[in-house]
Amino acid sequence: MSNSDDISSDRVHESAAPRLPLGEGASFASAALPVAAPRPLHPLHPLAGVVGVFVCGLVAFLTLYATQPLLPLFETLFHASKSAVGWTVSASTLGVAIAAPLLGTFTERMNRKRVILISILLLAVPTCAAATATSLGWLVFWRLLQGLITPGVFATTIAYITEAWPPTAVAPVMSIYVSGTALGGFSGRAVTGVMADHVGWRPSFMLLGLISLSGAALVAWLLPDRPSSHHADVRPPFRQIFTPMLGHLRNPRLLTTYLVGFNVLFSLVGVFTYITFYLAAAPFSLSTAKLSLLFVVYLVGLVATPLAGALLPRVGLRAGITGSILLSLLGVLLTLAHSLPVVVVGLALCCTGVFISQSCATSFLREAAPEASRASAVGMYVACYYIGGTVAGVAPSLVWKLGGWTACAAMVAIIDVVSIVVARSGWRDAVPV
Repeated sequence: MSNSDDISSDRVHESAAPRLPLGEGASFASAALPVAAPRPLHPLHPLAGVVGVFVCGLVAFLTLYATQPLLPLFETLFHASKSAVGWTVSASTLGVAIAAPLLGTFTERMNRKRVILISILLLAVPTCAAATATSLGWLVFWRLLQGLITPGVFATTIAYITEAWPPTAVAPVMSIYVSGTALGGFSGRAVTGVMADHVGWRPSFMLLGLISLSGAALVAWLLPDRPSSHHADVRPPFRQIFTPMLGHLRNPRLLTTYLVGFNVLFSLVGVFTYITFYLAAAPFSLSTAKLSLLFVVYLVGLVATPLAGALLPRVGLRAGITGSILLSLLGVLLTLAHSLPVVVVGLALCCTGVFISQSCATSFLREAAPEASRASAVGMYVACYYIGGTVAGVAPSLVWKLGGWTACAAMVAIIDVVSIVVARSGWRDAVPV
């Protein structure tokens, strides 16, 4: 080998050697030194980002259902009907149903972290403004704005997770995010209910707004800044955005899944909204604070759902959705007992069954939707899911006049039975997860 070849080879190895960054205190001589092989990263690296997405989940669902324990109080304060005060729940879910399918499309090419931060900051505005509401109409208006802004946090966070972590880490990071959403949903209800009994309901919304602002600060600090993976400058034509959505309506498997999603949230919101009127009256006569603490059963569902999820690969989605809805149905029937401990067990079974049903539905959604239009299929599912919650905030009031909570529970039970029939007929070809 010639001397020139040796020199060329040395240059190749020198150029391939890793160098220290030229920063403060670094010289050209030190930059030429090889760097020791880096330690292997933790599977969930960066861990600060994992905490950040947990905070995103908490903030996103902190206010969404925050008025549920306050409904009996609002009924008295505003001299309104149950259906009217139910709109303080339905308005927020309606806002989510409207915004969720569209927001992902129009923010696809924006910086994910920036969208999340702006959404959290904007979310704090109607949250604090709700404390100034002088009428039920204004409160419903601010709740609608909260719902319209909320998908900017949760939908963008889900997209961020899929881009910021490798495929093997997405599932565990997503589960941590879901834990944050469950804690946020419980915390929002607990804050409004407990504070309403001690200092009034208005300060509770101010506190929720301050918590949202604190969450924005934590997200800004913890969440690594990662731009969107899509860099195209040309936005697709309006027709190309919505044409796939119309195609989904001709897909029987997707239609089945959309109906199941509608029914799933209808069951959850219908039960946890109107059970408050039932438990606030005799023989239970629970205070607003005690009503808010009932939502701790959400945390039971959060623990039970991953355990049940481990069984889905063995039993399959069709059997899984059947069993989970039956579990929810059993929970609804238990709430008819005139024993508070039995009612609490029923509520725990109900929310656990709904959480497992949601896992089954979203799993089948990935299978039923064409890969090229999966994002729009998910958007439509989210819309149908939250429309179910919107209807559930008002519809049970129509039967309450006929038979109180018993009539409402019967309505939810019928919805559960319909869900089982629809899922079992439409998911015949579901493959094991």
